[in-house]
Amino acid sequence: MVARRTAPTIHRIKVTLVGSRPPIWRRLEVASTITLRALHTVLQAAFGWEDCHLWVFDSSLGRYGVADRELQIAGAAARRLDQVAPAGQDRLSYTYDFGDDWEHTILVEAVTSAEFGIAYPRCLDGRGACPPEDCGGVWGYDHLLEILADPHHEEHEDRLEWLGLDSADQFNPTAFDVARANTALSALATVLIKN
Repeated sequence: MVARRTAPTIHRIKVTLVGSRPPIWRRLEVASTITLRALHTVLQAAFGWEDCHLWVFDSSLGRYGVADRELQIAGAAARRLDQVAPAGQDRLSYTYDFGDDWEHTILVEAVTSAEFGIAYPRCLDGRGACPPEDCGGVWGYDHLLEILADPHHEEHEDRLEWLGLDSADQFNPTAFDVARANTALSALATVLIKN
């Protein structure tokens, strides 16, 4: 008896940065069989993080990231998204940078068949610019935006220099460019259904 090959599926997920106001989020489609290690790389690219800190996924099945027995974190390469969040409306969390504590909620919006000729992962939509690395988490980011908005603030020039900006208007916290996100994801993308 010949085993039937099932068509590849994709997870459409909405990933929201917890505590961000207005909400910073990305809507992505990824292969359902993506490992959590690979999903970490996708999230880094889609948001614009620099992948220079520790990270972890928390799910009902456990914690997955860079394996660490003391922190009770299992290796993320051994678990797939369809194992920890198999169905629509399932949730898990992703924390990037244990110091700044950038927590993201991942909601599985749908699980559907992959489309012919489409490369995954891909970004469908989003909102808001990625906060700069090492700015102190959501609270620190809000404080940074206040400083940038006030040219008379005593830290204004220091923060511009730290960000490598000539003026505050070079950083737009509401900016999101889906084409730029997809360009960042393109090196990770694979067509799941070919001729």
